Amino acid sequence: MLKEFFISTSHRNEFIDITHVIRNFIKESKIKNGIAIIFVPHTTAGITINENADPSVKRDMKEFLNKLIPSESYFTHLEGNSDSHIKSTLVGPSLTVIIKDNDILLGTWQGIYFCEFDGPRQRKFFIKLISD
Repeated sequence: MLKEFFISTSHRNEFIDITHVIRNFIKESKIKNGIAIIFVPHTTAGITINENADPSVKRDMKEFLNKLIPSESYFTHLEGNSDSHIKSTLVGPSLTVIIKDNDILLGTWQGIYFCEFDGPRQRKFFIKLISD
């Protein structure tokens, strides 16, 4: 089962919690056990799992990536978003998570984040569910 989802981002760099979207899709699918693959088909966006209990973690991740890879004039890419491409490469375009008892198997504090590095934009991501 494969489904395309759309998301609107509102800032150049932001982390959007999409855990509930994935969880709802799995519930609707009625798949008891298997895997979910989440894929972001963009070269300036990514996907990650991290803490979702304390909002300062998202802010810290965003700020660290901006300090590590600032938007600099010495980059040669004509669109001026080389930093976004580098951040996307470091974070990655896909995740695989385990489905157990018709839910995502995540740690207590974990959430799944769509990572925007060149917004605001209209984006999409895909979820592929595979049953045991």
